[in-house]
Amino acid sequence: MTTATVNPLNIEPGAANDPVFVGVGEIPSGRYPDRPFIQALTQVAVRALRDAAMKPADIDTILLIPNLHSADQQADLVFSRMVEELGLNKQAKASFMIHSGGSTSDNAVRVASGLISSGHARNVLVLQAECWGSADLTEMVTMLSYNGIPAQWERPSGLHFNAIGALITQRYMAETGSTPAEMAAVCVSLRKWAQLNPNAMYRDKPLTVEQVLGSRMITDPLHAMECPMLADGGVGFVMTTQENATRRGQDSVRVAGSGGCVSHYSIGQETDLAALGWKTAADRAYAQSGWGPGDADFAEIYDSYAAVTTIAAEGLGLCKPSEGARWIASGATSPGGEFPLNTNGGLLSAGHTGVGGGTALLAEGVRQLLGRAGSERQLDKHRRAIIGGTGGSYMDSQVLLLERVG
Repeated sequence: MTTATVNPLNIEPGAANDPVFVGVGEIPSGRYPDRPFIQALTQVAVRALRDAAMKPADIDTILLIPNLHSADQQADLVFSRMVEELGLNKQAKASFMIHSGGSTSDNAVRVASGLISSGHARNVLVLQAECWGSADLTEMVTMLSYNGIPAQWERPSGLHFNAIGALITQRYMAETGSTPAEMAAVCVSLRKWAQLNPNAMYRDKPLTVEQVLGSRMITDPLHAMECPMLADGGVGFVMTTQENATRRGQDSVRVAGSGGCVSHYSIGQETDLAALGWKTAADRAYAQSGWGPGDADFAEIYDSYAAVTTIAAEGLGLCKPSEGARWIASGATSPGGEFPLNTNGGLLSAGHTGVGGGTALLAEGVRQLLGRAGSERQLDKHRRAIIGGTGGSYMDSQVLLLERVG
């Protein structure tokens, strides 16, 4: 792609105040009823700081990504619980929370970047943890049948998030001619990556297309193994200035471009379920970075349902229009394929950790770019990455373009 670079922060690559990632931390996803929420957040913080070669005292700002399993525990975070847990009383300049569902991590990066580049923060620690897998299932199902679903029009019809996923999948299949087997193959590709990820919920459970299509029908055309499993988990990352990273002798990753498109609130008001806002968001991000899909080495795209990912892949220009499912089914994005996609296993195989599902994909992208993904799944080519997130009833499409510094 040949477009002029337009940097939204007016920062040249390598400039002293260019905001960069220097470390990530993660704990295993799954069901961990004996792992308290605050313990999980603290473990994530310690791991992210260790990866960034920092200690808690280096952090001046904590940016929190919400949980969905408990309003009370979320209130603790709003009232600065993690400042106290990390021993930063009277030292931290700010501790606050932002929320846009599955795209929160994308927006957290934008907020952290703005704070750092403007001098309002020096070292920002972003944290997220979730206990969905251990929470009361009835309460969680109720929450997923109410949040973001308009009470006046859609809630009375019984609409819930699996039904929203099914509507998008039905429309996508009708528009593209994709078959049930091709859609199921997306789940299989993700599982292959999860088998290489020690933190993945389904690391030890291989999957075939036949198993997916043979599982119980949940909401036509979605089978049980095409729906995300609620999981406990946690992830975090550290951002600082390029000057600070260079001074410390640290490898780093910068944001080369950022683009987004908020397309609807009510899913009934989305005019094109088979496209959503991905092309608009991608075009905006590519214009900022000066590079396009052909320049990226891999991508990490939100995948609560297969169609969410295939639609995004097409809008991002990673494959031809209408060919997303067939492209992934061909093996192109699986381990050993030409373009790795969701190298941690994604939400469908690493585990759906609520708002943190997108955060885990972002952290995996940073981890790969830093060359720290481990011997089993570290990519040979890891210079540039595309990160895609979406929140709520797929109300928005968010794109971050990341590149390794140095």
